[in-house]
Amino acid sequence: MGAIRLCSRSACRNSAVATLTYVYADSTAVLGPLATYAEPHCYDLCDQHAGSLTVPRGWEVLRLAMPATPAGPGPDDLLALANAVREAASRPPASGTNQGQRSAHPALEAPAAAEGTRRGHLRILREPS
Repeated sequence: MGAIRLCSRSACRNSAVATLTYVYADSTAVLGPLATYAEPHCYDLCDQHAGSLTVPRGWEVLRLAMPATPAGPGPDDLLALANAVREAASRPPASGTNQGQRSAHPALEAPAAAEGTRRGHLRILREPS
């Protein structure tokens, strides 16, 4: 489940309910239900800004049917949440640590030296012959 998306209009802090997409070749603006994923060339609008949308003269607005009620979590979202809870519950508790205290982690070891030339953070490995 993702975070609630906000309206794309500046200074608007309302939740987005619709997605606006421009089709420049057809001089059309398409306003429809909120897209599943945020797209870089689309605008998410709140109910107020979606209702008061105006387009340039000569353009058409295509308004797609909007759902009457906001979509709730679907079966996939609920299954993912249930699986995450089951996974967290099935993990064995950390042994030897008191609740509220951090466990000590062993120091990290440097990787074994590999034969080759080093350039910055990359390493060139020679083909074994």
